[in-house]
Amino acid sequence: MLLKDFYKIISLENSADSKYEAVILINEEHDIFQGHFPGNPIMPGVCMMQVIKELTEQITESSLFMQSSSNVKFMALINPFQTPELRLDLDITITEENLVKVKNVSYFDETVALKLSSVYRKV
Repeated sequence: MLLKDFYKIISLENSADSKYEAVILINEEHDIFQGHFPGNPIMPGVCMMQVIKELTEQITESSLFMQSSSNVKFMALINPFQTPELRLDLDITITEENLVKVKNVSYFDETVALKLSSVYRKV
């Protein structure tokens, strides 16, 4: 975990072939929210992207390096004090070239917070 104690995995399940569902709990007391932003904490987008990478690493049991992202849409702000629990739907496929392709939709409650498509290479 790049940011120590930033989040805790509540559940991580394989829901169908290449599809996974993760539920995480964000630590609203983490130091990163002191600076992003004081009095109005918001989950940094790059941290959300890192969480997706780390979950994918756990699922694939591989260390990964982001090669590209073709679709990154931040749809709603995540305030860890209001909505600390997030659901991440991951569709993970491994290509013949041994690249890991991930399509993600992240939610709090029923609100879509992030849509992301990325390609990782194993390191």
